Amino acid sequence: MKNTIFFAILFLGLSFGTVYSQNFNKAKMDQLFDALAQKEKAMGSLTLSKNGNVIYSRAIGYSSIIDASKQPSTTMTKYRIGSITKMFTTTMIFQLVEEGKLKLSTTLDAYFPKLPNANKITIGNLLNHHSGLHNFTNDPEYATYMTQPKSQDEMLVLFAKSSVDFQPNEKGDYSNTNFVVLGFVIEKITKQSYSVNLKQRITTKIGLSNTYYGGKTNLNNNECFSYQFVGNWKQMPETDMSIPGGAGAIVSTPTDLTKFIEALFSLKLIKQSSLDQMKTITDGFGMGMFQIPFYDHKAWGHNGGIDGFGSNLAYFPEDGLSIAYCTNGQIYPMNDILIGVLSIYFNKDYTIPAFNTVALKTEELDKYLGVYSSTQIPLKITITKENTSLIAQATGQSSFPLEATEKDKFKFDQAGVVIEFNPDKNEMTLKQGGGTFLFTKDK
Repeated sequence: MKNTIFFAILFLGLSFGTVYSQNFNKAKMDQLFDALAQKEKAMGSLTLSKNGNVIYSRAIGYSSIIDASKQPSTTMTKYRIGSITKMFTTTMIFQLVEEGKLKLSTTLDAYFPKLPNANKITIGNLLNHHSGLHNFTNDPEYATYMTQPKSQDEMLVLFAKSSVDFQPNEKGDYSNTNFVVLGFVIEKITKQSYSVNLKQRITTKIGLSNTYYGGKTNLNNNECFSYQFVGNWKQMPETDMSIPGGAGAIVSTPTDLTKFIEALFSLKLIKQSSLDQMKTITDGFGMGMFQIPFYDHKAWGHNGGIDGFGSNLAYFPEDGLSIAYCTNGQIYPMNDILIGVLSIYFNKDYTIPAFNTVALKTEELDKYLGVYSSTQIPLKITITKENTSLIAQATGQSSFPLEATEKDKFKFDQAGVVIEFNPDKNEMTLKQGGGTFLFTKDK
């Protein structure tokens, strides 16, 4: 959990020429999402907008699953968007700069002098992840308090007791702490809550009726729960939204997200000079956004993950295209879905995944169970089962479900893991990222 609360995965970047057709293949896009829905490979919602007009919107899966009762998601379903929140926070920071209430060169000690290196870390360092402040969501104890409310003072005490990871501007390294602090800076300067600032400075200004600072999930307000698939969908715990703050506490819909990024790039929220600074990449980081290549197209945006939610928002200025995808249940990787979506939109060669799997009885899994060790890497993998699902857990890591694809062969799509068992030899071979590792079952 601690390593996946907020994460950054960029689209596949290639450097080939392309010819774009104004009329994308909507039927093929439907085929992709039909396959994802029918095989239960994902739950979520997609919006594509061209020059400010929605040209495709689709929702699959469920907003709530309670026993046999399922509430289908719609294009109005709202999701926790995780770190896409950082784009909203950055926008408000630049608004304060434009109003003369803040400078990017202002050091943190002007607001929170007790934070480590407060007299050296600037607002600009926080925005482009060059502060050195330790990422609190990486700490083991994070999982012990993430569902409980915390005040601003409590969060600041938590941050103050951590040592810095490096000196300001020494390098770039993603840290959620940076943007929680930036949210506090906004509140300190305006003497109003982040929620009020979000409403006054962005959502009311550009007509986002489904975007706001989140709280406890309310199904009656078209919000959804998030899920992990382990043989069936299991509801994930909810992070208390007092914790992620300006780093990840916003709830929205894909359609609202496309409106937001289009407003941002059409200068309805900040000036061109501010947008240019947001887009300036240093050590891979912009200010509240990333550069996202896809073939010879270039986009800007951010992605996010919180609990079992995932999200991605991108804008291709030269194509006038904005894309937003939010998910509350992932099996097939979100990044692969987005590559499929963009490949279809830009008329690239793309084959709809077949998602072939094999159904096994629980007793058929027994021959794979055990603890496996490898001489190639200092890692043990424990294989257990839950009903008709095989579960793997590496040393010090979270468990994950394995899907059977053929005899003795399993996979975990989200991490690109393939495991092939040889029960007769008490061995298994793990393949991931181009590496192949042999494991032997401990006696």
